[in-house]
Amino acid sequence: MDNIKIAMRVSRMSIFVNIALSLGKLAAGIIARSGAMISDAVHSASDVLSTLAVMAGIKLASRRADSSHPYGHERVECIFSILLAVILCATGIGIGYSGVTKIIGGGELVVPGALALAAAVVSIIVKELMFQYTKKNAKKIRSTALMADAWHHRSDALSSIGSFIGILGARLGFPICDPIASVIICIFIVKAAWDIFMDAVNQLIDKSGSDEECEKIREVALGTSGVVGVDDLKTRLFGSKMYVDIEIGADGTLPLTEAHAIAQNVHDSIEREFSEVKHCMVHVNPKVVDKTE
Repeated sequence: MDNIKIAMRVSRMSIFVNIALSLGKLAAGIIARSGAMISDAVHSASDVLSTLAVMAGIKLASRRADSSHPYGHERVECIFSILLAVILCATGIGIGYSGVTKIIGGGELVVPGALALAAAVVSIIVKELMFQYTKKNAKKIRSTALMADAWHHRSDALSSIGSFIGILGARLGFPICDPIASVIICIFIVKAAWDIFMDAVNQLIDKSGSDEECEKIREVALGTSGVVGVDDLKTRLFGSKMYVDIEIGADGTLPLTEAHAIAQNVHDSIEREFSEVKHCMVHVNPKVVDKTE
């Protein structure tokens, strides 16, 4: 429950910041006549929807296992992460389309006011701070949906950088820089959406844990008394959790109760050392052990 409380606290903070930023940037964009800043405001507003989706996903994923879902509901987070990626991608494409239309439309290009520059600077600072804050907590509770929301903050910071460059260029005598900035923002947003989408898909299709994680699990098993080798190790991601299937070697002359105790110790050690491991299945293979050494 502590993880859920952390996620909800971070999400509420994100919603508050995004509403304030989107309203501020929208006002600055309208007053300063900056299309890039208005596009940036739309991006921030979309973050509110994504954060609400994150909150719903984390709530559903935290439900306990039941007869219909004996392995739990962790993969619900992945589904909501994919939803976030789609929302983010659609937002980016819309912003890019608006910029391209202005570039090729041949209409009058307006030079934005200085207020839009100030709004861009504020947005860059605030959104980068929110990215670091959300990312830190997402790692702490191993939440893919919250991590997706963190990258949503980073994409907003990048889009604000694009807005700043475009607005500055327009004010220096190159008004076409403002709609070009919208196109650059589109590219950043779509790239972030793709990364979020692929991370969620990898967790849905039972992608294995990292090589580093597998090696650490192997070391813990080998460090357990009675284990003479690790014959096989398989891991698979299940939402924010991981399942482990490991085959260990033990003295083949040991009584069944002792071999079982060794397997249980390996099981307990792995689940104790790795909080992300939801369940560890241990199989024992009999080995010939030279007891004269």
